[in-house]
Amino acid sequence: MKKIALKIVGLTVLASALTGCIGSNAVTGKVMKFNVEVVDNRYARAGVNFLLAPVYGITTAADYVVFNSLEFWTGKNPISGSPHIFDTKTDTHFKVNDELDPSLKEAPVGPISSNRAIETGEMIKIDENTIQMDIVYTSGETATLTGIKDGQNVNYYMDGQLVSQTTIAELEKIQGTEA
Repeated sequence: MKKIALKIVGLTVLASALTGCIGSNAVTGKVMKFNVEVVDNRYARAGVNFLLAPVYGITTAADYVVFNSLEFWTGKNPISGSPHIFDTKTDTHFKVNDELDPSLKEAPVGPISSNRAIETGEMIKIDENTIQMDIVYTSGETATLTGIKDGQNVNYYMDGQLVSQTTIAELEKIQGTEA
C-alpha cells in the first residue's frame, strides 16, 4: 500500500513539475542578489558564486518544481509578486491573442492571496531566551515574529499569536544537516 501511495505522490509531483516550469526563477534570483551584495569585487563574487554552486542547484530545483509552476498558473510570482514573464506586454512578431477565446489570454488560477513579500526583516536578541524579528512587507504592513525558548521547547509567535512550536533537539538536528 505504501509503495502505491508513494508512486501516486511521485507521479503527482512529476506531473505538476512538468506543467509550467517557465518563470522568473525568483528563489535563484534572491541567491544571486545575495551573491552580488556580499562583496564588491568581481573576482571575490566569482569565488562566492563557486561556493554557492550547491545552493544554486537547490534553488533552481525549487524554482522549477514549485515557484515557477505557481507563477505560470496564477500569473503572479508568489515570492516577488511580479507578473509572470509570459504576461509581459511587448511588441511581438506573431499576433494570436485577437483570434483566441478570452479564457486563453490570462492565467487560469488567481494569485495566491495569503502570500506577503517581505521587504525587510531585522533580528533582535531580547534576552537569553527570546529573539524577535521586526518585519516590513512590501505593502507597508508590519509584523513581529518572536521566538521564545521555554526549557527544551521553542514557541514562535506572529504578532502575539502562537504559530509554531519546535524543540531544541529538532533545531540542532536541522543545524547538523546544514553544516
